[in-house]
Amino acid sequence: SKLQLKTGDLDPRLFSRLRHLQKLDLSDNLLDKFPNSLTLPDLRVLNCNNNKLEDVTALKQFPLLEELTYENNVYLTLNDDYKVMFLLQNLRLLNGKDITKLANHVRRVNSRKLTSKARCVTAHWEKFFRDQLPEKYTAEQVKSIKKKFLKSVQTNVVYGPSSLSEFTRWRVKMIAEELLACSLGLELNTDPEPEEKMDENEEESAESPREAAEEVGKVGDFSNYINNVTVTPSKRKRNHSKPGSGNKRSKSQSNTEEEAEDVSAEPLHFLQCHSKGNSREDFKTQLWSCVFEPLLDCGARKDPIVSSSRTVATCGGESVCLIDCETGTVLKKYKVATEEFFSVAWTTLTMVISDSRKKSHNILAAAGRRGIVKLIHVAADFCYGEIKAHKKPIATVCFSPIRETHLFTASYDKRIALWDIGIPDCDYNFKASQLLVLEALSIPLRIALVPTCPDQYLLAGCEGGCFAWNIKLDKEQKSRPFEAVFQFPDEDGGMTTSHRVDGLAFLNDDVIVSKSSKPGCIYLWSWSRSFDSKGKGCQRTISAIILAELEWSTTDLSYLTLSTCPAKDYVFCGDEKGSVWMYNLSNCTTAWSSPKGKRSDRRIPPTQILKWPELRENGEQLTEVLINNVVSDPTFTYLVVLTSVNITAIWKKS
Repeated sequence: SKLQLKTGDLDPRLFSRLRHLQKLDLSDNLLDKFPNSLTLPDLRVLNCNNNKLEDVTALKQFPLLEELTYENNVYLTLNDDYKVMFLLQNLRLLNGKDITKLANHVRRVNSRKLTSKARCVTAHWEKFFRDQLPEKYTAEQVKSIKKKFLKSVQTNVVYGPSSLSEFTRWRVKMIAEELLACSLGLELNTDPEPEEKMDENEEESAESPREAAEEVGKVGDFSNYINNVTVTPSKRKRNHSKPGSGNKRSKSQSNTEEEAEDVSAEPLHFLQCHSKGNSREDFKTQLWSCVFEPLLDCGARKDPIVSSSRTVATCGGESVCLIDCETGTVLKKYKVATEEFFSVAWTTLTMVISDSRKKSHNILAAAGRRGIVKLIHVAADFCYGEIKAHKKPIATVCFSPIRETHLFTASYDKRIALWDIGIPDCDYNFKASQLLVLEALSIPLRIALVPTCPDQYLLAGCEGGCFAWNIKLDKEQKSRPFEAVFQFPDEDGGMTTSHRVDGLAFLNDDVIVSKSSKPGCIYLWSWSRSFDSKGKGCQRTISAIILAELEWSTTDLSYLTLSTCPAKDYVFCGDEKGSVWMYNLSNCTTAWSSPKGKRSDRRIPPTQILKWPELRENGEQLTEVLINNVVSDPTFTYLVVLTSVNITAIWKKS
């Protein structure tokens, strides 16, 4: 240990002679992998803490290994834990924890389920690849077919939670190789392929300093399921036209509407994972923000198993949680005792560590009452830095979709700041700089970048109206007033700019959905038709070109925000009774895209309302549930509902 050893320093000619070595300490070195031929047939205890390991499969050469530690190898994940439990049949302790029961589950139960997928693997081969192999084949043909088949089968044979997708893909590949080598009589190992390497420009993993380790923790027993849950969801669908009403629709319109109305979502999990002090009695912590983790793009390769991420980050009270929506497992929990988190946002950074190698990693930004942005490298369980962005609370944050290091923070100081958070080096040193300050007349509550020009215009829903700023960085002016304020119909039939806008999101490249404090008022309006970028002057007053109005609750309560699912043309908004209002607007968006698209004369009712189920804790029913936020994943498979009573509800579209 502590010799600055690299992988090349482990000479197999030396180690293969140590046939009776039982304990080996390689901690605090620079190893990025193990050579495959160290042998060490009697090794029982191995310590690899504080290295740069990226892969664990070479550990299978130590079949008698009983104790293994590899903490602080920041790019080893839960998937690697499962791999070593599967490969090392005698392993009892992993990173100091007894994993006997879990390892047995991985080797038997999980393997039985995966082995049952062998039929799918075989069927995939027979259907798509068997006929591609000629009767008389060359080694090159076999190699080519194998490569295509293994890539395809890992994409199409899906099993298990997204958090274990790498492990599952690894096992599916193993099953597929066994099928080709044994059942089909193809000996594929005569010309073994090298292990898949990262792109030349991918990074080495980094050893992480642990200065803030007390703030980071993997979650064990923090997540409480609500006890004695009785779930009785009810649904209300859009009314069909009555027979003989004279309403005529084309066949395509009719089919689309019927499909739109055939929506069903079932409750999966109700989690109490943001409790103050992990108390089961906490039904007061407000939950505010949630966002699904983006699919990790390593170079040109995206995770082929999962079409959409199942992992969502949620925040409220003193903690931020990462939850697997399918299983309801709280994967990680980050906690700051003196904070109240209001907003979270994801970005993917391509981090360069050493040897000019690069690798993409998801970074989570979390902010709230203290005005500080926390930057969390999730895979490493490490909060590597913070930005003291504002002296007052931060209401919301969002990253630019085209500049991964650009972060917008909207604060109670009536300012929206644009930051370049930089990219951390191997020691997690980073430099953040402020690029812009947008001056608002009131507190900004929600912000959204215009999809067609995200580097030029930003919209904000504020306590005193809806505003737009020019954010182009080629201008010298660092502090900028708003460029336009939008006016909307008021209750008296006139137009007003003065109203609280507590919900704001784009439904597509042009259509904006905004919610005002006027009871029951959600407007859909056109950005391109409302905002004339060629207009002269600053702080212009512009009438929003309204396309439609959505029927919603008559409550005058504020801060019950909305969200959209652009891929499915859906809008979601919760209410003061625990219900979720869902609107499928696919019938309308085509008409609105026309330059002469007319406003819908009637208020559009919800496609469906998900009623809050009956939840009881200690025999008492939870009442007065406000839905603070509702967010779906990009494909609208899961719906995450955040409440005022410290409950995260997860629904699944069935």
